[in-house]
Amino acid sequence: MTRIAVLGGGRIGEALLGGLLAAGRDAGDLVVAERYPARAQELTASLGVTAAPVDEAVRGAGTVVVAVKPQDVVALLGEVAGALEPGALVVSLCAGLPTSLFEGALPDGTPVVRVMPNTPMLLGAAMCAISPGAHATPAHLDETEALLSTVGAVLRLDEAKQDAATALSGSGPAYFFLVAEAMIEAGVGLGLTRPDATELTVQTALGAARMLRETGEHPAVLRENVTSPAGTTAAALRELERHGLRAALADAVTAAHDRSVALGRG
Repeated sequence: MTRIAVLGGGRIGEALLGGLLAAGRDAGDLVVAERYPARAQELTASLGVTAAPVDEAVRGAGTVVVAVKPQDVVALLGEVAGALEPGALVVSLCAGLPTSLFEGALPDGTPVVRVMPNTPMLLGAAMCAISPGAHATPAHLDETEALLSTVGAVLRLDEAKQDAATALSGSGPAYFFLVAEAMIEAGVGLGLTRPDATELTVQTALGAARMLRETGEHPAVLRENVTSPAGTTAAALRELERHGLRAALADAVTAAHDRSVALGRG
């Protein structure tokens, strides 16, 4: 069964469908279930995929991707269970929800893979952490990785580490956006126009990210390379340390982790 059903036509569901199409997947193999008719029509018009009710979308699908809000999952699985094909793979993009929740609501033996994506998926630059459930095999992980590699990078983790992945990559873009926002505002405060401050900040962020990725150097080494004794960078870093930037980030990541754990417990 090559058919892929995406349950949920929000931004993440749309990004995945778009990535699959860009990778050469036939639109005829893709179906989306979206509860808002206007949104379903929009996806059909823009992507050329079929829109159908949940039970119709799931029936005949070899892979079912659940991309709805966590609070909507339990009710949705009730619709999925009766229509799911034997052996079909279920891929969850729902933050904080364990594979055991899906396995308990679906037919015995259903393979489930849990995924923590992030919003750069919208640009094909996602970081997706994937973890197998009790019945998912390495082949199911291979299938999930192939599915998600169309929208970014994929990392395999034990499910016990998913809450940590959520704290770092799932919530992580917001941390960088906040830093960028603060830098832009500081630039404006120093007399730059907002467009100039934005360009300086965004391009600096892109360049720094490329250096981290492409040089393979530890962040501390790259930081030291920028920091001249008694220079401007040293003065700036001294202020960041004085205000407890490291501790604040550590506390923020821990808070996100703890919230992810709480969501998983219901």
